Amino acid sequence: MNHRRSFLKSSAMLASVLAAPAIVRAAPAAAPLLATPHERTLRMYNTHTGESLRTVFWAEGQFVPGAMDDINQLLRDHRNNQVAPIDPKLLLLLDQVSSAVGANSVVHIISGYRSPASNQLLAEKTSGVAKHSMHLDGKAIDVRIPGRDLASLHKAALRVGGGGVGYYPDSQFVHMDTGRLRHW
Repeated sequence: MNHRRSFLKSSAMLASVLAAPAIVRAAPAAAPLLATPHERTLRMYNTHTGESLRTVFWAEGQFVPGAMDDINQLLRDHRNNQVAPIDPKLLLLLDQVSSAVGANSVVHIISGYRSPASNQLLAEKTSGVAKHSMHLDGKAIDVRIPGRDLASLHKAALRVGGGGVGYYPDSQFVHMDTGRLRHW
């Protein structure tokens, strides 16, 4: 495992050296997240597929490509298995919020990436689904953390201030995205 991690770190170093500054320039608010710690780990469970993932997605100042691929797969549209790239800033946001409510928490994923067909289907069946949802761009996620109060998760997401935050207590999830600051 250590050999695999070392290989991933060194093979991604050249590409990531150029990519990390672009992420910092694109999201000044996220820049402090990039400084520490040396590794960032997410533990996720997809409530629709039953799949789990524990992965170091950030190590030694860069995103880990293999981990990003695994995360994209886990956060795929479960209705049609379409995979799309998830915004790295969303993962940093999710890491910061989940850390604020409890270290090593398993984040239950209600929705990650959503294909246009799935988004249209949901919009026709459910009120409150945006036609141009940020889920379509891999920039939004709906989550809950078992054993943690949903209101506390909501408050933590608001405190972090990484983008939009929606509170859905009846459906038992909090929406987070990397768009402009807003809440509902």
